[in-house]
Amino acid sequence: MKYIGKNFFIEGVKVKNLAKKFQTPIYCYSYRRLKENIRSFKKNFKSLNPIICFAVKANANLKLLKEIKKFNLGADVVSIGELTKALKAGIQSKKIVFSGVGKTSEELNFAISKKILLINVESKSEILEIEKIAKRKKKTVNIGIRLNPNTDPKTLSQISTGKKQDKFGVTENIFLELVKYVKNCKFIKLKCISVHIGSQILNHQPYEKMLKVVDRVIKKTNYKFEFIDLGGGMGISYGKKVKNLNYKRYVAAIKKVLKRHKAKIIFEPGRSIIGNTGILVSKVLYIKESAKKNFIILDAAMNDLMRPALYGAEHLIIPESKNNILTKKTYEFVGPICESTDRFLTTKKFQKLNEKDLIIISDVGAYGMSLSSNYNVRLKPAEILIKGFKINLIKKRQKLKDLM
Repeated sequence: MKYIGKNFFIEGVKVKNLAKKFQTPIYCYSYRRLKENIRSFKKNFKSLNPIICFAVKANANLKLLKEIKKFNLGADVVSIGELTKALKAGIQSKKIVFSGVGKTSEELNFAISKKILLINVESKSEILEIEKIAKRKKKTVNIGIRLNPNTDPKTLSQISTGKKQDKFGVTENIFLELVKYVKNCKFIKLKCISVHIGSQILNHQPYEKMLKVVDRVIKKTNYKFEFIDLGGGMGISYGKKVKNLNYKRYVAAIKKVLKRHKAKIIFEPGRSIIGNTGILVSKVLYIKESAKKNFIILDAAMNDLMRPALYGAEHLIIPESKNNILTKKTYEFVGPICESTDRFLTTKKFQKLNEKDLIIISDVGAYGMSLSSNYNVRLKPAEILIKGFKINLIKKRQKLKDLM
């Protein structure tokens, strides 16, 4: 994805042509970048030979899941819907991990019937529910127990999942009690210790702290776990400043633990695989002038991209076509929804825009379309996958009749 001359291209396709053909707003993904991300992730952790389970919550488009499956990735799912999509995409059940704090009996029943790799449990009540279903079905169910390591991931508070005040996982003491309980369960086999401390992590130090807790807890259990599920959370650069996680330091810390506790590593990456593959193309509807700034009113809104409204996330916005004329005014990019939080970015340095110009919101592949909604009875945008010069419509734009 880059400028060729004055216009922005995804691989061999001009974004302006996509906007003409499919209207705006529209999500567009680069297959080349998806492939590069998966290869890079595998290369970073090659010495560990892990099981890689793509976090479906990051992007659940079925066509994209089918592409991801071709690289032999598994899936991390958090609902019966995600599990069904993963299976429909052709992902092997033995490469699927079911996470989440509130799995229903229906979901547990379905997961057990599909013989997935692991159900990562988060409470004793969940273990008892699995035990009841397994006993009735006369099946042995493989589980992991999710530990809350009380580790601050140094990320947005809304996407932190590993501190003691977070709802995820169990405390160290409860973890030890649950291990003792499961040892005596006839229909449950404990296979895994699971942790996941949060999302958009760009510092290796929280991972190192997490691993020290994992190491200590495994020692205390005196139990041989077949798997250590380290979750995901690896971040990407959203702005102009490029910052990358130090994967070498992370791998070195993991290897220290594996020297003492031989186990197979599981990762659940989402954002690091799909985040920077996608852009959201939008049109300027109106420019509303005020004394201190100009409101750039787009045809995309918070229902199309929720992250800025939900937790103040910032996505780089760039013009589709360069004119090299800088504006003297502050621009605030907003959507048409009747909420003050329906805004994407405020910036002082941007080229002069006119009504009907196209802009590009960057790095929306993760938690873009998957968090979208029909708020204000707005239609969800189309999704396009670009492979070289080939344009693939992977999700049609909704029509009003679909919602009626």
